[in-house]
Amino acid sequence: MKKILVPTDFSKEAQTAAEVASGIARKSGAQLILLHVIEEGSKESLKVTGEIAYADMEDKLFTMKLIERSRKQMERFAESSFFSGVKVVQELRLGSPYHGMRAIITEHKVDLVVMGTAGKSNLAEMIIGSNTEKVVRHAHCPVLTIQKKPIRSEFKNIVYATSMSKDEEVFSRIVKKAQTMYDSTIHLVRINTPGNFQRDAVVKKYMNDFAKKLQLKNYTVNVFNDITEEEGIIYFAESINADMIAMATHGRTGFAHVLAGSIAEDVVNHSKRPVLTFVVKHRK
Repeated sequence: MKKILVPTDFSKEAQTAAEVASGIARKSGAQLILLHVIEEGSKESLKVTGEIAYADMEDKLFTMKLIERSRKQMERFAESSFFSGVKVVQELRLGSPYHGMRAIITEHKVDLVVMGTAGKSNLAEMIIGSNTEKVVRHAHCPVLTIQKKPIRSEFKNIVYATSMSKDEEVFSRIVKKAQTMYDSTIHLVRINTPGNFQRDAVVKKYMNDFAKKLQLKNYTVNVFNDITEEEGIIYFAESINADMIAMATHGRTGFAHVLAGSIAEDVVNHSKRPVLTFVVKHRK
């Protein structure tokens, strides 16, 4: 892992995410890229050093004041003590927060995004929080969402909610790398629901075969019963006091997303624990 993106709106949630990201960077030797996007109506984003055309001088002066204020906030933020020993790069963008994040991910070839979320109750109240679902759904790299400061700084117990499909092979390797970095135990879990139920013996055999294929060394296999997959994943993680939940999302968009939703996005919105997600594509 070489580069970690940390979007920030300088909120408490974003600071918590930055602290977690600093710990990961220190452990992996990665560089942190701090990103703040000054929100405008544009759907795109551009660097604040770029030439910007304005029809109204008053609008230009107002925007320049916002840029200068944000630059000072970013400089103060980058001097936080928890960044000690970590290489930090600062990025300011003007435009759409989501498109700013997407542009940085592409330009810097980001390996991981670590971002804060306020949870479902007040998700729309944060600039960063309101874009979390878009990033989770579309990012081409893993995304670690942080709603609450973790009790432990290291991820020793990782819940991996998996469908054990071939689509997840890339994400499986990502989870395994996290396990190696933290010397973790991976808890494979399959959630049985009334509408999607399988016998324990069948599921556990699939899980063990999946673990052997991945060459996991330290893992458990678990079947957990609940009303929905989302609730089951969250409650199982609570029952073992997990440090992280890892799960893939198929990044549905448009009408398909409205119909099916996303279990991963629901878990991100409601879990108090860090959630690692990655968009996988269906094999044809």
